[in-house]
Amino acid sequence: MSKKKLGIHTICTHVGEIKDEQFKGAISPMYLSTSYEFDNVDVKRYPRYFNTPNQEYLSKKIAALERAEAAMIFGSGMAAISHMFLAFLQKGDHIVVQNTLYGGTSNFIREEFHKYGIEYTFTDGYAVSDFEAAIQSNTKVIHIETPSNPLLTITDIKAIANLARSRGIISTIDNTFASPVNQNPLDFGIDVVMHSATKYLGGHSDILAGAVASTQEHMDRIWNVSKNLGGSLSDMTVWMLERSMKTLALRVKAQTKNAKKLARFLDKHEDIATVYYPGLKSHPQHQLAKAQMHDFGAMLSFELVEGIDAMAFQKQLHLIKSSMSLAGVESTMLLPSETSHALLTQEQRDAVGISNQLIRFSVGIENFKDLKNDIKQAIAKTKIASFA
Repeated sequence: MSKKKLGIHTICTHVGEIKDEQFKGAISPMYLSTSYEFDNVDVKRYPRYFNTPNQEYLSKKIAALERAEAAMIFGSGMAAISHMFLAFLQKGDHIVVQNTLYGGTSNFIREEFHKYGIEYTFTDGYAVSDFEAAIQSNTKVIHIETPSNPLLTITDIKAIANLARSRGIISTIDNTFASPVNQNPLDFGIDVVMHSATKYLGGHSDILAGAVASTQEHMDRIWNVSKNLGGSLSDMTVWMLERSMKTLALRVKAQTKNAKKLARFLDKHEDIATVYYPGLKSHPQHQLAKAQMHDFGAMLSFELVEGIDAMAFQKQLHLIKSSMSLAGVESTMLLPSETSHALLTQEQRDAVGISNQLIRFSVGIENFKDLKNDIKQAIAKTKIASFA
């Protein structure tokens, strides 16, 4: 049966599994060998070549979920995005980068690109006109992130893809926040899609990995760089990731359902100044998100009103964890100014709208009422302490 005809739950469960021909086990066997026979074999396997059995087959699952010809998995999300950039950029080239995106990506560009002689421009905003104005004669890549981290801005994927193609530029996207369950950028013409697989693909806060998916031609180009940089991951981790992805669609749909309810609750709360969630009708790009996403995702951010200390609020939470990273089955919150965007200066954070009152909320699979009550009690206790 064609993979294109399979439902997403079936893809998550069955595509990319390795059949246990010897013992007929129900799950993929794990191949931990780092050394394989080279004579009279169809594939010369080596972990750094991203082609051990577990690596190869998991890549098929990721490609199927993103409706791509091929995919690769990496040791982290930053390994995935750095290998992707370096595959399409060389000395003298220029990249246009969306200004609202993951702080680690911004930091990598600002601190490392000059060593390679690669030029870059961060856009003034996330409208298509902002990207078009930043294009130069030597621009080779346009990179976007939508929904963005941590402000959940929405960029027009199809318009960016069309702009890039009309200029002979490669378009790339960080699809981590949406996951393949809620968004498939390749359907809108984007050339290359990447994920921090640590997040929704792993989903249990116990895996560090990254992924890239695209055409076979583009993936061959990325592989040619990656085999030299060595950003592969162990087959133990690969096996755990394949196991976790069997429940990807179930998890993300449950998390998204919770996020929509919590966004509406927070939006009406008197002590919340602003809620950033594309599923709210008040979100400035709500209609665009509706047009290009299957659903609105499980990530949101909000700002507490002045006078309520954001860090003190997090310390009052009982159920929701004050924790780094995101997308686990457990709900977590953090301050981007202290974590994901701490490497940026205060001036840089102010320029993209990341205030010290901003809290990023990764919604888990717990019961909605329990999450709501935890937020309510934490705000109440923080207010008492603040105004005592």
